Amino acid sequence: MAPSRARIEHCVALVVALALGGCMTHAATSTTPSGPAPASIAGEATVTVRYQVTDIGRTITFYTARLGFRLVERQDSAFAAVRRGDLRLILSGPGSSGSRPMPDGRRQEPGGWNRIVIYVDDLVPLIESLRTAEVHFRNEIEVGPGGRQILIEDPDGNPIELHEPPARTK
Repeated sequence: MAPSRARIEHCVALVVALALGGCMTHAATSTTPSGPAPASIAGEATVTVRYQVTDIGRTITFYTARLGFRLVERQDSAFAAVRRGDLRLILSGPGSSGSRPMPDGRRQEPGGWNRIVIYVDDLVPLIESLRTAEVHFRNEIEVGPGGRQILIEDPDGNPIELHEPPARTK
């Protein structure tokens, strides 16, 4: 039996999170100052990835309006979490503890090349919609044996890969 799209998406998100060094799996509920932790659903594994951002409100709007995430937590302008399936994306603003400089003085900054991967059914209409919304693209569509993909950026330059698997043949 072939794995479900949700299972594949979960596995890819887990690999990305491990590559980023920011993977946390939740199996039981916990609490935050604002109530139950939204990433913890009994019996469900959640992969958590942290992105550094400069404007929480703008970034929440990007992920919810453009990529189908839902807002699950917000702490003023310092921190937010959005969710899509098994992926919980933490957005750390300049005032969050997760964005403080390292002991050696290096600053945590948005951008880079590690990325989350979002699987889509039809890449071209999504690209057209994102171009209309003036989303920044890092490249054009790449095609390979694993499907088609393109890289976009959130408002702070964090990369997101939109991936359309190859057509299945019977």
